[in-house]
Amino acid sequence: MQIQIHTDHNIEGHEALADQVSGVVKDALSGVSDRITSVDVHLSNQNSEQEDGNDSMRCVIEAHLEGLQPIAVTDQSATLDQAVDGAADKLTHLIESTLGRRSHQASHRTDPPLSSSVNRQ
Repeated sequence: MQIQIHTDHNIEGHEALADQVSGVVKDALSGVSDRITSVDVHLSNQNSEQEDGNDSMRCVIEAHLEGLQPIAVTDQSATLDQAVDGAADKLTHLIESTLGRRSHQASHRTDPPLSSSVNRQ
């Protein structure tokens, strides 16, 4: 699973921040990481003109799952750590729900599977 970290011009995107955010995302998604091809994390400060804005730190995480459209979540909190943790938790629940729903639908199909060889006339 490849993780890319993107920051806006109001957040210093230093290596320590990237390592910390990658660690949080890897830990949160460890149970489903085999189904994820890549993850993009976007960090921004929504109230950059104010020093202390409530819930001004925003984290958007987009996960690309094999065979599915990308899934994205957003969390906005007072600190970057809280925003990353919140978004990672939301993403974990959304992925587990999505994969569970797909598994349930596949196990309850009533139509016959498509044949790999189609008779052509």
